[in-house]
Formats: sequence, C-alpha cells, structure tokens
Amino acid sequence: QVQLVESGGGLVQAGGSLRLSCAASGSISSINAMGWFRQAPMKQRELVGRITSSGSTNYAGSVKGRFTISGDNAKNTVYLQMNSLKPEDTAVYFCNIVTAWKNYWGQGTQVTVSS
Repeated sequence: QVQLVESGGGLVQAGGSLRLSCAASGSISSINAMGWFRQAPMKQRELVGRITSSGSTNYAGSVKGRFTISGDNAKNTVYLQMNSLKPEDTAVYFCNIVTAWKNYWGQGTQVTVSS
C-alpha cells in the first residue's frame, strides 16, 4: 500500500515562508496530477495548487503569486513553497496524487501562521 508522507509544516510568523514536501512510500505510475489541498477548522477542504504531468500549474486565487508548486513525477514527490504567509493560510495541508486509477492522499501537516 503506497502512502504519501508530508513534511515541512510548522509555526511561522506572518510574512514568513515554509516549504512543504510530499513523498510517496513506493512507486506510483501513470500520474495525471499532483497537488496540495488545505482544510481550516470548520471549513471545507480546498485546492491550493496543482501541477499536471505536463507541467501545467493552477492555484487558488488566494495564494497566487505567493505559493509555488513543483513536482518530480519520476521520484513521486511534490513540493509547495509558501511565501508571504498570512494568518488565513493556517490550516492542515494535504498532499494529493491522482493517477488513472487511484486518488492518493497524505495524512496532512499542520501549518500555523501567527499574526
């Protein structure tokens, strides 16, 4: 059973930066897209950013210009560079990898931005 393991979360002051990493415990083939979602307390999970197998990216409007997603399909890893963090970015961040047959999720990593 392949698992996704996130790392890099933590507590940071507003204006600071964090880099999240996500690695698969095994090999995943036929990746269509890799991305990051987040869920704040009492809110629905939302897409933060996604990168397709062709390298196309898209971001939530609230993070565009501040966050950058990158990935390595061969290594089954995906990263999220978060700059100029705001208190409203506080949430649990989940890694996601979508293949032709399956949707993989990580267990989540907490990001807390203090004002």
